[in-house]
Amino acid sequence: MSTPVSRAGGARANQRALQDAIKRLIVQRGLEPGAPLPTEPELAEELGVSRHPLREAMKALQAIGIVDIRHGYGTYVGSVPLSGLEAGLAFRGALSVRGDFADIRNLLEVREVLETGLVGRVLAAHDEIDFGALEEIVTAMESEAARGQWAPERDWAFHETLYRPLGNELVLELLEVFWRVFNTLDGQLPEARHGPETTAGWHRRILDALRSRDEPALRAAVNEHFEGIRARVG
Repeated sequence: MSTPVSRAGGARANQRALQDAIKRLIVQRGLEPGAPLPTEPELAEELGVSRHPLREAMKALQAIGIVDIRHGYGTYVGSVPLSGLEAGLAFRGALSVRGDFADIRNLLEVREVLETGLVGRVLAAHDEIDFGALEEIVTAMESEAARGQWAPERDWAFHETLYRPLGNELVLELLEVFWRVFNTLDGQLPEARHGPETTAGWHRRILDALRSRDEPALRAAVNEHFEGIRARVG
């Protein structure tokens, strides 16, 4: 049974404590995303609070995806999407565009550390990778680049196909958040010094190194892939 929420302190502190108590209840009971929570009267009694602050706490937790309130059906454990993280990073990035680009550089560093850190795991999953799909994506990039065109969605398709065999959905979600934030900010950054053909070439070298299972070449190709954006915010 959960510990009743303390009534000491101000309303804001009590709200934080109540939200923490609800999160502890979910964790202690081992409730998975989609599992139903106790009814409002049951939660109010167990947590020692009235219905009004409980409803406020539930609304706050719903806003960040921890609970899912389905009116007429009940309240369930949420899937905790990363949309809040994406919105926060996009906002900080937008502010950084008008400043010294420090937050954008920091975000780029996090993404680069994550992707270069996955090189070994990608090579270990070599037999599970859909090389046909990767080849199709890169060939399309090269064809469009020859016409001076670039389709950003192909870049994400390449990375999603590359990392999907790792079986880590959180990695994919995080990388998609990073990609979407940079794609949103792209038009506000200084103009790129390279063209579509250079970008397509980076992806071709990643694919070739992966095919040949050449780890040093793959690490170099992944690192080179970030040079364009580094140059724009350096």
